[in-house]
Amino acid sequence: MVSTNSTTSDLQEKGESIPNDQNVLQKHVLFFDRNQDGIVYPWETFQGLRAIGCGVVFSVASALFINISLSQKTRPGKYPSLLFPIDVQNIHLAKHGSDSGVYDHNGRFLHEKFEAIFRKYAHTHPDALTSGELMAMLRANRELKDYTGWLSSWSEWKTLYVLCKDSDGLLQKETMRALYDGSLFEHLEKQRASAKKKASI
Repeated sequence: MVSTNSTTSDLQEKGESIPNDQNVLQKHVLFFDRNQDGIVYPWETFQGLRAIGCGVVFSVASALFINISLSQKTRPGKYPSLLFPIDVQNIHLAKHGSDSGVYDHNGRFLHEKFEAIFRKYAHTHPDALTSGELMAMLRANRELKDYTGWLSSWSEWKTLYVLCKDSDGLLQKETMRALYDGSLFEHLEKQRASAKKKASI
């Protein structure tokens, strides 16, 4: 399991802010473009999920669900492909409903929406969410009969919570911020690789 306390510490030390004028949704997805060709195939999604610490069965199921759901939405005007590629450049076209609203329709980061999460739901700690507070946020963001959006949001945030909660069961603000621009994935991959290296010594 990845060390979440050191993840949060690393992210806080960097002090990086998310630029509002760039499509950070693309950055969020680029981690899964393992060969950096602008296209994410299911096996790359699988590899990315495994790299951040997800189990094999979960990674297989998630890779199929993600690529089948998003592929055609990011490839407007093109014939469907049985390889289910996701075009990173057009990922904003696949933005699902019932989410936090922190990405706008063009995939840009909305700082005010991000801060609003903690004003509304962080009742126990001002800069972190408990499991119950996270679930409250997801329930509040549900759109009527948007079952796919409900499932997508729940699986994304539940996975993040399981992988990144700290020793007190809290999902820290800096961890959530890093999720949006994708830098969290790189931290998780490096920490997992480091832990494997130490275990083999």
